[in-house]
Amino acid sequence: MWPDNETERDFLNFSGVADTVAEIIVQANGRPTSIGVSGSWGSGKSSMIKLVRRSLDDRAEGRASQFVFVEFNAWLYQGYDDARAALLEVIATKLAEEAKARETGVDKAQNLLKRVNWLRAAKLGAGSALALALGLPPTGVIGDVVRAGKQAVSDDVDESDVADLEENAAKAGDAFGGLLKPNPELSPPREIHAIRESFEQTLKEIGVTLVVLIDDLDRCLPPTTISTLEAIRLFLFLDNTAFVIAADNAMIKHAVRQHFDGVDDDLVTNYFDKLVQIPIRVPPLGTQEVRAYMLLLFVENSELEDETKEIIREKVCNQLTETWRGKRVDRAFIESVYPNLPTELVGRFDTADRLAPIMTSASQISGNPRLIKRFLNALAIRMTISNAHGVGVDEAVLTKMLLFERCGNSKAYEELTRTVNEDTDGKPRFLAEWEEKAVAGEEQELPNPWDEPFFQDWLKIPPRLADLDLRGVLYVSREHARLITPEDRLSSEAADLLSAMLQSPDMADRLKDRLAGLQRSEITVVMDRVLERARQEQEWGTPPILNACLAIVRADPGQGTRLAAFLSERPAAQITASIVPRITDQPWATSVFDKWQEGDVRPPVKAAITKRAKRGSNGNVSV
Repeated sequence: MWPDNETERDFLNFSGVADTVAEIIVQANGRPTSIGVSGSWGSGKSSMIKLVRRSLDDRAEGRASQFVFVEFNAWLYQGYDDARAALLEVIATKLAEEAKARETGVDKAQNLLKRVNWLRAAKLGAGSALALALGLPPTGVIGDVVRAGKQAVSDDVDESDVADLEENAAKAGDAFGGLLKPNPELSPPREIHAIRESFEQTLKEIGVTLVVLIDDLDRCLPPTTISTLEAIRLFLFLDNTAFVIAADNAMIKHAVRQHFDGVDDDLVTNYFDKLVQIPIRVPPLGTQEVRAYMLLLFVENSELEDETKEIIREKVCNQLTETWRGKRVDRAFIESVYPNLPTELVGRFDTADRLAPIMTSASQISGNPRLIKRFLNALAIRMTISNAHGVGVDEAVLTKMLLFERCGNSKAYEELTRTVNEDTDGKPRFLAEWEEKAVAGEEQELPNPWDEPFFQDWLKIPPRLADLDLRGVLYVSREHARLITPEDRLSSEAADLLSAMLQSPDMADRLKDRLAGLQRSEITVVMDRVLERARQEQEWGTPPILNACLAIVRADPGQGTRLAAFLSERPAAQITASIVPRITDQPWATSVFDKWQEGDVRPPVKAAITKRAKRGSNGNVSV
């Protein structure tokens, strides 16, 4: 199994692009720089960010780095903190720590941190202060807040100060309909200007360039995306700053379009171009890169020594830079690098060689590294099920069927599985002529729904299936409704509901009334199949399959304990904070939260659970 995490080890030959980004920052020589690293979800943007940082770090060569890094993931704060204010605090805190460690610029860094703390304490970091500075509608400012903030700049802010500031700000909103002129000695616009000056002075005093690495911005809802972009604007175009923003351009432009309702596409593009001076796109993977990526994933999961793995990885990446000359990365190349490969690993290499061309061209995968990894994880899970149940499925056969399941026409796949279930020996005999002609390279016109280019390519992949018993393959792949056999004894209504939930789990809420009409035994079978599908998820925030699970629980509350047990067993690394509010209102949520808090879930998850528990004690939300 392979975790869906970013890495500093280059499996995609991205180092050249990362080095280019790093060189742009170095050559800027302190001039403000903003770089956008764009690509679709799962294309490797997060890994690119890690590689950029490593490239800049490598230039230090044992000396104190001229760069200070802030890594910021706005998605982690969504729903629990204002992303704009959080980014300000993260930057100020990091500079204060760096100044202390380098024993220079400490006073200026502390002054910057106090000013940012004042903005947060006065509720201006998320509202009026930045609104005034950035041209957004202000939410209200009065002298009491400003005078209280004046004290906050010179002294530490405690809880009573925050309470006073909140009370005064609330009174201001009730008492005044317009914007009051603040105390000229300490007004939000002056503070914003002072923060910018203090920020520049701090960087100059420490003698570093601040590199802010923004990731997962395209996972955020539009308000969080815009808040983060506006915070970036506060520091953008100041000396000794560099912002590297990893996001899908289309998603960011969607957020801008949603925020500025009614603006045309030209204005949306202009807004984005103003923030991102230098756009760089994550390079798409071709067949050679896809094959190399799969080969390296198999090497990574092998029992080879770590030193040997690293040698192979470096050689593969170097070879990829020569593929334009006609050189290949395949099993033969890796065997030339390390001839004593385990037999099992060589078999995996054959799998990579068979799959690489079609996983590059199939529109459902299109060479996306995350989708490739998920495909291989699903394959590994099903092979484990096969071995555990003694089914003895051939991996090459299972791989070919899984590829069709994921990338082929769903109606064609249903027809294929129905034919296997109806055949006495479980064979798809109708494929024989098609496979023969495809392997021979003969042209053939196939009927709907088999008349897709993907299917023509799929037929050529070995082995041929027409004379093989595929019932074992369907057994280990039985989480799909279209693989249910007559022995499951589901009514047509239950089978239809299960099929609908697996195909469109995000629409499961609409089926709750029909689900409630099923027999208890049928709901149990439906939950079995849905949970089997859910086990393929590698990240548990709010995946669509969770909607299907919750819809079943609403129809039959007794299934709640099963879902609670399932969620409690998820690996800690898969749990993200966004799942907490999604299940908070469930009566069984407390047991799940307790289990997670006892484990090694990430701090944002524990913080979200604690916050929900506190709100429950105040009578607002109960867990």
